[in-house]
Amino acid sequence: MKYILCLVVSVFLSVGCKQQSAGQVEERAESKQAKQLLQGVWMDQESEMVVFKMQGDTVYFSDSTSVPAYFRVINDTLFIGDNDIKYPIVKQMPHVLWFKNAGGDVVKLVKSTDPEDANVFKRKRHGKVLTSRQITKTDTVVMYDKNRYHCYVAVNPSKYKVTKNSYNDDGLQVENVYYDNIIHLSIFQGSARVYSQDFRKQMFEKYVPKGVLEQSVLGNLEYDKVGADGFRFLATIGIPDDASCYQAEVVVSLNGKMSIKQMNY
Repeated sequence: MKYILCLVVSVFLSVGCKQQSAGQVEERAESKQAKQLLQGVWMDQESEMVVFKMQGDTVYFSDSTSVPAYFRVINDTLFIGDNDIKYPIVKQMPHVLWFKNAGGDVVKLVKSTDPEDANVFKRKRHGKVLTSRQITKTDTVVMYDKNRYHCYVAVNPSKYKVTKNSYNDDGLQVENVYYDNIIHLSIFQGSARVYSQDFRKQMFEKYVPKGVLEQSVLGNLEYDKVGADGFRFLATIGIPDDASCYQAEVVVSLNGKMSIKQMNY
């Protein structure tokens, strides 16, 4: 009797789980009709400035630095990007789209009927990688304890891409892509090499919050001073185009031992 009861309960739970799973799938089902209505170029209702273009499953933003993103519509909500940022749709018609941006403001768009607006996207290279691709070198001559030293620093743009999340003027989250740097440091006393190493931003993970480090680049390694404890350099790590950054001290002793210290402000 107990066995039969357990079997019945098991079957009931199994059916319930299947129904719940089916309900979740149905709830998350994409509205193909709504997505079809979004196809085309959309511009601000008041300024008539182009905001984005919807084509297939992709949204292309009007500025050339933002990376195209995947979008979908579920239950009157517009989802954009890999993080599924939600933008509740307030009003949608064949040529009208109102939705709430990240700040809760209603963005009012109308679909463009001017073919020239579509040509704007053809002339732009969307998602282009920012930051300089040129190597920057500095050579500093240092005198200490009657010895002459050369400190060479070379900032080398790498092939490692860094994605930065930000919000555009319409309150939409967009992604910009930058190249990170690998910085080479060499110190010589005459022709004798005291120290030589490549620096990457991961070497400073103890001093920069993880979420910030992921969106940051290693900007520079600048000579500061020399003393009994060795040569001091200031490493700068920060999110591109952001007002703030993190700095750490790189200390290379006179016998070529390197250590990293947190800056004391």
